[in-house]
Amino acid sequence: MLELYFRREQGYWIGALTGDYMKFINGGVCAAKGFSANGIHCGIRKNRTKKDLSLIFSSKIANVAAVYTTNLVKGAPLVVTKNHIENGKAQAIICNSGNANTCNANGVEIAEKTCELLAKELKIDSKDVVVASTGVIGQEMSLEPFEKGMNALVSGLGDNSNAAEEGIMTTDTIAKSVAVAFEIDGIECKIGGIAKGSGMIHPDMATMLVFITTDCAISNEMLSKALKSDIQSTFNMVSVDGDTSTNDMVVVLANGEAKNAEITSEGKAFDIFMKALNSVTIALCKMIAGDGEGATKLIECNVCGAKNEDIAKKVAKSVICSSLVKSAMFGADANWGRVLCAIGYSKCDVDVSKIDVEFVANTGKILVCKNGSGVEFSEELAKQILLEKEVNIDINLNDGNSKATAWGCDLTYDYVKINGDYRT
Repeated sequence: MLELYFRREQGYWIGALTGDYMKFINGGVCAAKGFSANGIHCGIRKNRTKKDLSLIFSSKIANVAAVYTTNLVKGAPLVVTKNHIENGKAQAIICNSGNANTCNANGVEIAEKTCELLAKELKIDSKDVVVASTGVIGQEMSLEPFEKGMNALVSGLGDNSNAAEEGIMTTDTIAKSVAVAFEIDGIECKIGGIAKGSGMIHPDMATMLVFITTDCAISNEMLSKALKSDIQSTFNMVSVDGDTSTNDMVVVLANGEAKNAEITSEGKAFDIFMKALNSVTIALCKMIAGDGEGATKLIECNVCGAKNEDIAKKVAKSVICSSLVKSAMFGADANWGRVLCAIGYSKCDVDVSKIDVEFVANTGKILVCKNGSGVEFSEELAKQILLEKEVNIDINLNDGNSKATAWGCDLTYDYVKINGDYRT
């Protein structure tokens, strides 16, 4: 049985896996064999101290899988990337921050030319390049920064996952990176990932920007199946502010450099890969939710006792999306009625008279609602719990055996400040 534990230290997430075949390691997207990365400032952002262009490169062509935003307004890079990876292959990922390249008349042209510039430097086919952008929507994009910075970006390739992490950040306050090592039939494989995400986060069949690399040999079909299955209980269960981005994308490259027997069907090897992938994506989910714009704390909503998984997911998501619940968490106010209210408008088939609610943190736990009604509890202890940096809202619907988890954050004054002048 695999168990995953996390703690936060000085703004970074530290993880540890129990189990004899899997462990957290350093390296991010460079942990897996055959991958290198870099990040530079090329001039897209006015602030010269901030990196704004990132590259992830596989030494050999890799199988690729991706999911994208369901927003009808989509960034030009998504259009280009979808076309490029129709054959299931890719070798490089390039991503800029500071400009989303969305709603621009020449957006697709700029994205395509960016891929061509990179391909020329790397001596690969431009169709094997995944391109992504993040930043302000509707702002004209120039090719000039890419032209000026491409040589430096490529020549600096190496064990530079940290630089790549920095290059994709916008309002993020911490870089988000994780990697795990695991074994398949006695052969060590690795998966690493980086992500950006702080605001405009309410995914639907997609997520923020997440780039994952693995040296595990796995077919394109099974890689795609693994990713599409995983996001249903990970990235699709994260919400910061209820806004679904135009540029959301998750991409996984698998180059097979670990030399394990290729995973081509479901079975033990696929299950192990899924557990490793899930450990990476859950870690990134928590990092993203905890780093929500203006946030002071991570909120995790755990729902159990549901009639089915769909109900459990919808209830958990409804609670962490509630602006009133998020505001109460900010104020460390044990206003459990707002939790019940959010469950009530989730439109799920639940029996309100059976619902139990607890607030949980490292300092302890406190029952605030039993059978849909309030119970006496210590306001002092409740406040102490809700002042923690990580707070769980545990809900038992007492109506079945299904469960789900969703992640979010509190809603603070700073969220409005950040987004009130985002373009500047």
